[in-house]
Amino acid sequence: MSDADQGKSLNSKEKVREFPLASVLQADIPPRWKPLGIARLIVLLVIFVIGITYLAFPAAATAQPKPILVSLVSPSGKAALLNPTFDKKKVSLGITPTGWSNGDDPSIDLNPPIRYQQILSEMALAGFQGSQMSGKFPQEISELKSELKLRNLTISEPWVGTKFTEGKESETLQEFEKQMDFMKQIGGTQIVVAELGYAVHQDKSKNPLKDRPEFTDEQWQQMTKGLNQLGSIAKANGMQLCYHPHVGTGVQDLKDIDKLMANTTPENVKLLLDTGHLYYAGVDPLAVTREYANRIKHVHLKNIRQSVLKESKKDGISFLDSIQKGVFTVPGDPKGDIEFAPILQELAKAHYQGWLVVEAEQDPNKTNPLENAVIARTYLRELTGL
Repeated sequence: MSDADQGKSLNSKEKVREFPLASVLQADIPPRWKPLGIARLIVLLVIFVIGITYLAFPAAATAQPKPILVSLVSPSGKAALLNPTFDKKKVSLGITPTGWSNGDDPSIDLNPPIRYQQILSEMALAGFQGSQMSGKFPQEISELKSELKLRNLTISEPWVGTKFTEGKESETLQEFEKQMDFMKQIGGTQIVVAELGYAVHQDKSKNPLKDRPEFTDEQWQQMTKGLNQLGSIAKANGMQLCYHPHVGTGVQDLKDIDKLMANTTPENVKLLLDTGHLYYAGVDPLAVTREYANRIKHVHLKNIRQSVLKESKKDGISFLDSIQKGVFTVPGDPKGDIEFAPILQELAKAHYQGWLVVEAEQDPNKTNPLENAVIARTYLRELTGL
């Protein structure tokens, strides 16, 4: 290219650069519309830029995001099947994270593991109001509260494993006070406890029903004295202790529950009704509900697949192995064998107030946690109207 041609080319480029944006925008606009047209186009350009910025950097768009209130479970237009049913202002529905992953057995999870953000988001999507605390969730209180607030969730309860029968009173008290302080910061009142002295539910070499600990009279006295003390401390702090009978522990069957209730202070030590653990241990959940309806202050709604339970008992496999085989499922699953309607009806008749928490330890490699959560929430909405 000659110097002259290069000069012409450069001059052409310069001339192109000399056209201001306004000239381009006015090219096809009638004279009387030009001022208005330019203004509108500038506004549209600003909106476009803001939109791109928001999509690219959503976290910077607002410092205080509003809670996500979307639910996959739509309100029911029908009357509740229970009559009477629960007071919507006094009963909350929660779900535990054990349907997504299991803190007692890290192998019960996906690979890579399910992130806590997904667990909390799917709980909210299914229409639940809270969750049991989990080791997967943020342990720093401000971060946890921020994640919960984003999804309009809260924590229904922490879990405290007491060790009174092993002589570990000081360690137990220290952990209880820690969890009590945690619930104060969260704004909750329920603290779930179970005596885990010599428990075998986490031992894969043990049959949870036959190898469970049998406490001596001295150990029973240690445990009930300690629980009465914790219950009194909880009450003085505006909290409520709820005892959880648990498979593979020293308090798992009906005679254990009756003895525990008889030797603890009714106003300080309440009972957690876990339908699945009772059924697993050969106890009728409905019978326990009728007997202790006025003392039940926390509920775990856990379903059982009877065929899996029968096989687990026959083979004498561990509690964790039974979970992996699918012994537990959610309320509303047609493969489950627990009848929840009469149990919930008894609680409603007793004017139960507090949490109804869906719990089903399941392997997410074999079943979909969100789908199960939606099944349970839909079932409970139709049954209770909540």
